[in-house]
Amino acid sequence: MMHTAVGWHVEMEFMEDDRHTRAAAMVRLPDGTEIRAQGHASRHDVDSAQPRVGEEVAGARALNELAMRLLSKAHDEIDADSGRASHPIHV
Repeated sequence: MMHTAVGWHVEMEFMEDDRHTRAAAMVRLPDGTEIRAQGHASRHDVDSAQPRVGEEVAGARALNELAMRLLSKAHDEIDADSGRASHPIHV
């Protein structure tokens, strides 16, 4: 059995104000495809200002969306190659 090492790098950027954090995630795949996703977080008035927490929440949401887009891309490729419909499992 032959093993191949492949690496992906995910880029994350954050934009913040006093109450909102927006995260943008992007991964460039070996086939040249770039997949992008966004996530948002809002701080409630009674919460203390913790920018790190806003980044974690917005970042997690962006990465989750990125994962779903990758899953959809993979299933589109399976369908195109096989000529039949595959069924993604969302966990």
